Amino acid sequence: MVQKSAEELSKKQREISIAEFFEKNRHLLGFDNPRKALLTTIREAVDNALDACEEARILPEINVELIQLEETRFRIIVEDNGPGIVQKQLARIFGKLLYGSKFHKISQTRGQQGIGISAAVLYAQLTSGKATTIKSKIASSKKGFYVKLKIDTQTNEPQIVDEGELDWAEKEHGIRVEMDMDASYMKGRQSVDEYLKQTAIVNPHCTIIYTNPEAQQTIFSRVTDQLPVEAKEIKPHPYGVELGRLIKMLELTDAKHLREFLMTEFSKVSDQTAKEICENSALLPTTKPEQMNREMAEALYKGIQNTKVQSPPTDCLSPIGQELLEKSLKKEINAEFYCAITRPIFVYRGNPFQIEVGIAYGGNQAKDELATVFRYANKVPLLYQQGACALTKAVVTTAWKPYGLLQSQGALPTGPITILLHIASVWVPFTSESKEALAHYPEIIKEIKLALQDAGRKLQSYVHKKQKIQGQIERASMFENFIPEVADALARLTGENKGDLIDKLEEMVQKEALTSKMEQMESLKGEVDEDEELPRKRDDDNEEEM
Repeated sequence: MVQKSAEELSKKQREISIAEFFEKNRHLLGFDNPRKALLTTIREAVDNALDACEEARILPEINVELIQLEETRFRIIVEDNGPGIVQKQLARIFGKLLYGSKFHKISQTRGQQGIGISAAVLYAQLTSGKATTIKSKIASSKKGFYVKLKIDTQTNEPQIVDEGELDWAEKEHGIRVEMDMDASYMKGRQSVDEYLKQTAIVNPHCTIIYTNPEAQQTIFSRVTDQLPVEAKEIKPHPYGVELGRLIKMLELTDAKHLREFLMTEFSKVSDQTAKEICENSALLPTTKPEQMNREMAEALYKGIQNTKVQSPPTDCLSPIGQELLEKSLKKEINAEFYCAITRPIFVYRGNPFQIEVGIAYGGNQAKDELATVFRYANKVPLLYQQGACALTKAVVTTAWKPYGLLQSQGALPTGPITILLHIASVWVPFTSESKEALAHYPEIIKEIKLALQDAGRKLQSYVHKKQKIQGQIERASMFENFIPEVADALARLTGENKGDLIDKLEEMVQKEALTSKMEQMESLKGEVDEDEELPRKRDDDNEEEM
């Protein structure tokens, strides 16, 4: 065997660009197969459109169109009414992986790494060999412009094939993306259809117009004209910073001394708190950051952990809200009972997060199948890896029998129910870059279970009320069969008119009233007061009940 020297081996060693890496490992970004690639591309384009509209405070209207060109070749078109992108940034945003404005920003956003839509452009280029066309217009008074681009995978830079101005008179502002790629369109739980439906539920301020490859158009209309509360950018909280990052922050800060560094680079660190951190770290507040070595930085890190610091601000989150969540569920799911829970904000490792849960029960949902679970992270549906997700684990480990549902050990509950779970956070612990499932952090699972239990108690109240009325209807039906004989016997004993007795007995039974209340519960989505008086059989009859 001929041995090779280090010098010979070193000739083959070279830097790998991020685009080259993902060119060979596209499954890491959700492009495992043609079906999933189609969904991932639509998801990235729609998420970007929603983020852009919300940031510009524009009510989103998004057009999604799929055109089948060949058996396995599709054209994907996504157009929004967002603020558009200025010409000099257009090619870089779509043609360079890891390029964007959100990576260093601490606030709730759908995308963050600047890798999703450019990865879709790369996948389209790899499978069709064609460039992606992007049109942009930033104001009605200005002309639009377009660019056709590919990605140079060796340099991770955009290659502009063509560009120029564009007459786009019918458009005030927005972005239109067109790309051809190998893909597979199928219906079902992990389809584009399902993704858009679920997206519409947790984005009640958005209108989505979707045309599938069969030229069938579906419009998911908004249920509110109110934009969600804008998530504000915050500084990192001391508890959420690891030692390596703390050292980097000390190197880059403009603060003149340690106390100023703590107060200006972190959230919720007051002058008094900064002094306490310095005391607990055995460091002088006047120490210059550039003089801090690794040992001093580690002492500072431990001092932070031993100091009580206020929780981070919560205006960096933008939850959906109970009322809108319930409205959206009613619009998209045919059920008879709906409820929604928004938990108070909780902090884990210095990162605030909030859990929301919605339930749709009954209606035309299958009674003998496992519950349908909708999982969301920052208002984005998670359609893959359900079994590996912390959201699913929270549902499975919650006891559902007390809430009127069947459940086998270690399984989802069985019954006519859809369970929606949403985590809003500045830091979502995904299990991979493809953002398909949440990691199993006990603190997060605990909060999800508390939200499920809150919603479960509301469901329990409704189910028990319905069972109670159903039992009363069954007993009334049984007694109703004997009314003629009972009235006959009473008439002979008391001498009263048999017909009057039958009327009074039927009124006492109140079967129609009970049936009416049951129908009312189902039609009013369970919003029936338990203490509400049953409607009388005849409104004009004021006789006392027997």
